[in-house]
Amino acid sequence: MLVTQKAPDFTAAAVLADNSIVEDFNLYQNLGSNGAVIFFYPLDFTFVCPSELIAFDHRLAEFTKRGINVIGVSVDSHFSHLAWRNTEVSSGGIGQVGYPLVADLTKSIGSDYDVLLQGGITLRGSFLLDSDGTVRHQVVNDLPLGRNIDEMLRMVDTMLFTNQHGEVCPAGWQAGDEGMKGTPSGVADYLAKHADNL
Repeated sequence: MLVTQKAPDFTAAAVLADNSIVEDFNLYQNLGSNGAVIFFYPLDFTFVCPSELIAFDHRLAEFTKRGINVIGVSVDSHFSHLAWRNTEVSSGGIGQVGYPLVADLTKSIGSDYDVLLQGGITLRGSFLLDSDGTVRHQVVNDLPLGRNIDEMLRMVDTMLFTNQHGEVCPAGWQAGDEGMKGTPSGVADYLAKHADNL
């Protein structure tokens, strides 16, 4: 469990959004103004994975608008990442996704984030980092279970709201909803108004 801890830093090879390859992509040097989402996926050229990477790309502008960078990681090489990016979506590729893909060839990143399976690939782990690198949210799915990218956007909104207002976010909170003061009177006031809609 990494929530409330600083995210393990890493430096590794990566393919960037412009198809360039860098050998020294560093996590903490690539946080957005409000943080980042790091997501692990099992392997390039597989089945559930392209749907997730494309879904992240389709929502990338929403993450960017919130000051959140998106970073994908798998145990594949940066050359495999590049080939997958240059494979048409209609042929099982991911196309020109607009965020970096990190190569965890040594499997040390997946191990540090505790998502590495014994067989050497990673589970579908997603981690929301605050601007200082603190992990504020994490969720890990088994291999067949595709993640919900809209839920990660919602969690970004909750983090930004609590950071700005100092209030807490009740179940199902969405951007624009009323927050809750983290006090006995605050919860009583909130529930008096909203309990039937929870």
